[in-house]
Amino acid sequence: MSIPSDRQSEVPVTTVEQLADDAIIVDVREPNEWAAGHAPNAIHIPLGELPSRLDELPDTDDTVGIVCRSGGRSSRAVAWLTQQGFDVANVEGGMRAWQSAGKPLEGEHGDAFVV
Repeated sequence: MSIPSDRQSEVPVTTVEQLADDAIIVDVREPNEWAAGHAPNAIHIPLGELPSRLDELPDTDDTVGIVCRSGGRSSRAVAWLTQQGFDVANVEGGMRAWQSAGKPLEGEHGDAFVV
């Protein structure tokens, strides 16, 4: 999934503040990042697995937020998914912004935090 850097400027974005605490978002971080802390209703599809797991994207009429740690990987995912015809938006600031905004986090091993 190679996206030229000039295409990333055209990526649709949303902010953490625009998302409900229980929003269904797609988290493209690596498994260790996911295990440390993720949004409660997030769907975990690591960036490298995205092309083969498109059928796991939420079936909704709403724009789906795509998130990573700070916004770089999710921006690439959104650029690619948009080219495939999906209605998605990059979550500006990623999970760091989610945590900073005091949004809920779940972790696999107790205390949740963003790696």
